[in-house]
Amino acid sequence: MPVFQFQDWITAHSERTESALDRLLDSAQTIPNRLHEAMRYAAQGGGKRIRPLLVYAAGQLGDHKENSDALDAAAVAIECIHAYSLVHDDLPCMDDDDLRRGRPTVHKAFDEATALLVGDALQTRAFEVLANARCDANIRLRMIAVLASASGSRGMAGGQAIDLESVGKKLDLVGLQQMHAMKTGALLSCAVELGGIAANLDADQLAQLQKYSTALGLAFQIVDDVLDATADSQTLGKTAGKDAANDKPTYVTLMGLDYAQQQAKELQETAITSLDGFGEKAQALKDLALLVVNRGK
Repeated sequence: MPVFQFQDWITAHSERTESALDRLLDSAQTIPNRLHEAMRYAAQGGGKRIRPLLVYAAGQLGDHKENSDALDAAAVAIECIHAYSLVHDDLPCMDDDDLRRGRPTVHKAFDEATALLVGDALQTRAFEVLANARCDANIRLRMIAVLASASGSRGMAGGQAIDLESVGKKLDLVGLQQMHAMKTGALLSCAVELGGIAANLDADQLAQLQKYSTALGLAFQIVDDVLDATADSQTLGKTAGKDAANDKPTYVTLMGLDYAQQQAKELQETAITSLDGFGEKAQALKDLALLVVNRGK
């Protein structure tokens, strides 16, 4: 059996993500042209594609032949939700940022009204893509339900609301973890669950994946906080030091840099260990956990 080459896997599935996005987003020639151009600018403008990669990695865990269309639909849907969240997060009424993925944010490249509509349209496109996926109707319904839950007031949007309410305030560690479990962790966990649903995993297998994705989601946010405090804007592709400038609570400001870095390593180990029952099929998920925690190094 050939040795798993993670970098080759990343390249292949990153290309697969880009191809699926290009295929499932409306072209810039579709009316209204400017809105569709801006949607593509937001969704196809680079990025690490961690969430689609998690979809594909979890989708490899099943015993049956891969459901290619369901996985592509899930990968595009989660990336559309993520892109919409970034577009809205960058608006002046939110985090007010001019830089995203190393280039002007959507409201700077276009205008604020267009950016607002881009977020709205990317969100609805995500569910349209899942609804039209060529797979079992029950799988489609389950994927729509978990993405809606992860995106809404008890997930990403709710976490963003807590984040905005927490500016200039003191959060304890439990409160900070809850905020990030919703704001960042919910979509990361959802990406893994979408892949597991498409792979038709059973309840026990999905529970094991939940342990992995919960640890990974928290590790991801801790590393984000560390990088915001230690990296420059060119490395990040977005404005560095925004959290400190906005007086936002982070793992670094609350617990210190050394503690944050140690916590990220421990969560990485928890995530990897939780996959032991899947054997070699989980190697991509394990390597993604390493990638998440070690990014920026």
